[in-house]
Amino acid sequence: MSRNLLIICMFCVAFFFGKFETISQNHAIEKKANTLKQPPYLKAGDTVAIVAPSGILKNRIGEINKAKALLKSWGLHTVIGEHVFNQNHHFAGTDNERCEDFQKALDDSKIKAIWCARGGYGSVRILDKLDWSVFKENPKWIIGYSDITAIHNEVHNLEIQSIHGMMCTSLQDDTETIKETIKTFKASLFGQSISYTLKGSDFNKQGTVTAPIVGGNLSILSSMLGSKSSIDTSGKIIFIEEIGEYKYHIDRMLQSLKRAGYFDNCKGLIVGDMTKVKSNTTKWGSSVEKLVLDVLLDYNFPIAFNMPAGHEKDNRALVFGRNVNLIVKKEQSTIIFK
Repeated sequence: MSRNLLIICMFCVAFFFGKFETISQNHAIEKKANTLKQPPYLKAGDTVAIVAPSGILKNRIGEINKAKALLKSWGLHTVIGEHVFNQNHHFAGTDNERCEDFQKALDDSKIKAIWCARGGYGSVRILDKLDWSVFKENPKWIIGYSDITAIHNEVHNLEIQSIHGMMCTSLQDDTETIKETIKTFKASLFGQSISYTLKGSDFNKQGTVTAPIVGGNLSILSSMLGSKSSIDTSGKIIFIEEIGEYKYHIDRMLQSLKRAGYFDNCKGLIVGDMTKVKSNTTKWGSSVEKLVLDVLLDYNFPIAFNMPAGHEKDNRALVFGRNVNLIVKKEQSTIIFK
């Protein structure tokens, strides 16, 4: 065999097997992204545990009672964590107390869903104390948003779906003003179909993609970077929301995620509510939408604004880890859970 022919043969083999390896890796990523375990949907007679893994529930008994009444109206029973109303400065009890309630809920086979009473701050302080072994074998729905993003990250890395949705303290609002929040929360728990049509935006970056949805609160996602609780966003659609930050803080967090490769292989971005953005003495000079687009200028995936999820009354449920069909146009966007 001539030297030139040998080189050609070696090139063909390297090209073929290199391409095959790339296809196999992409298939593995896609398979992993599409095989998150789905906890059983709830049915009448099931039990939901209410726990407080984060902030203090001072003067919040009324909201917990409303939460119990809501679940009862759906035919569900409620168990309240022993330490829910404990007070330890900023937190709803000590780290060990909050962990104990959450652990009991994880391990109790009679409990089919864990509903977080509120967010605030504190979930990250109990993550490494929790034993997920029973939960992995018999998963159940974990529900919450904001600070509960830390727990969603952990659950996602266990390859189990979870629900980004209302918490008990959401019931401080008149139920008539949060109808969609409650309706979509119930739908996600009981396995009813969920789809959303979002208000259009000139900032939308058009495109269509089907992929699992992940994410949550931007501050928490940023704070997870470099830890074992950070999530792999390859082949996934990222959802973000935020409250009470300066625009430059939002930019800084997005830049941190970008530099960490968060957006390199993701399939799309859904931007939820950016609530109570603070005013700085030095003006930022653009809208939050423009800020997001500027950070992600080098990427080609679709970006949808105006998702009603986050820290507003209209906080619609998202099933993290579930495949969604995202269709983004200037005039409107559509999100259909598969």
